[in-house]
Amino acid sequence: MSQNKILQSLIAENLVSDPNGARGRLLTEAARLFREKGYERTTVRDLAAAVGIQSGSLFHHFRTKEEILKAVMVETIRLNTALMQAALEAADTNREKLRGLVRAELESINGQTGEAMAVLVFEWRSLSAASQVEVLELRDIYEKLWLDVLESLKREGALKADPFVVRRMLTGALSWTVTWYKPERGGLTLDGLTDQVMAMMSL
Repeated sequence: MSQNKILQSLIAENLVSDPNGARGRLLTEAARLFREKGYERTTVRDLAAAVGIQSGSLFHHFRTKEEILKAVMVETIRLNTALMQAALEAADTNREKLRGLVRAELESINGQTGEAMAVLVFEWRSLSAASQVEVLELRDIYEKLWLDVLESLKREGALKADPFVVRRMLTGALSWTVTWYKPERGGLTLDGLTDQVMAMMSL
């Protein structure tokens, strides 16, 4: 299933906002501002100005600024989990499944959800305790996709290291690509970068 079909399916189920709708545009701009200025320094007025509406109009969509932050995180995890699941379904072997996960995560970090992914990492502590619990439950589903594949590779003898440690190392390494990966300079494509990650693990 294509990325667009996955997105449209999630929109139809009210799991994520239509990026072309008012709520979706607001979340896209919020992710950008939270990434650039930080959550605390971004005002409701900043958010409203970014989408060209009055400050009070924001509250037709969200009750508080924190609800906007939470929605950025929740919808990003939902979308990327669905993309990961599609990558798994398209693969036959555990090695192909891991490659699909790596490729999908690299795209989420360096592609259209990159700013929201960064917000997830850097603004985590800005969420209330109750919101953190909700986001963590979604995050656990996402992480289980990775751990299941890594544990299968370990049982096959293809992976030597502990699956949990491998996932933590991959999380850091893949996230960090946003600071140095510049495909527009004619270097590696995302497929090429994925191949390098797999080679690094001798897979």
